[in-house]
Amino acid sequence: MRKLLLATAALVALALPAQAATVTLGFDANGPRDWNIDNASTLILSPTVPAGNQVDNIPCIICGKNQTHQPDGFGYNLFGNTGNETNVSFFSTSVVPNGGQSSGLAIDQIGAGYNIGDGTAFKLALLGRTDFTVGIDVNDTNTPQTLESFWFLNLTQHTVLAVFSPGPGGTLLANANNGTGYPDWTLSGFDINRGDIALGDQIIFFARISGANDGPDSFFINPNAQVAVPGPIAGAGLPGLVAACGGLIAFARRRRKQA
Repeated sequence: MRKLLLATAALVALALPAQAATVTLGFDANGPRDWNIDNASTLILSPTVPAGNQVDNIPCIICGKNQTHQPDGFGYNLFGNTGNETNVSFFSTSVVPNGGQSSGLAIDQIGAGYNIGDGTAFKLALLGRTDFTVGIDVNDTNTPQTLESFWFLNLTQHTVLAVFSPGPGGTLLANANNGTGYPDWTLSGFDINRGDIALGDQIIFFARISGANDGPDSFFINPNAQVAVPGPIAGAGLPGLVAACGGLIAFARRRRKQA
């Protein structure tokens, strides 16, 4: 009888659909937001310095005031860190208010997503490409800050498309070109030509830095930088093994309880 009960319980458990693994990132008008991580790929961080000067000609997605000259209609999250915030975590936003300067979002507040259809500001910024990299311009006091994580998200579907999250301790971002202007690091592995991005979906980005000690760092789109680095500095690992990234990001892996 005991064997029969165990076999029956196993069959019932197999019949129950497994609930998706999720991570909680940020909040909106409805409260904290869960994102499905089942199909997330890995972003690679490398000390490759992208070409160009992001103040003059590279679209910024998260940066400080006057750190960039944006294309028409291309919004960004203006976060004015002056060194008084040790741990910062910000979403990008496509909003361009009156006057052309994007308003800053609160820490962990989810912004507006970028439309990626033909003719949109984001698609035009990619210069005809579907793949791109994200450059990081570090601004510090010559004491390296730590990139805890960076997320490429489908805002419409609430899914994680790709993530850099090496786990507790993050990765130190030593500056190659300190201050505003030329970037220092490159994140690669972004592509809007994915099966989990449907026509009409919006994308968004999220970054978290700890040990911030100077003015705002910049994250910007670089469609021309194709990175091939032997032995990259760090990657996210398997999405299912993403660790908690500090008090502002809560990781939750959920599975339906077996009967």
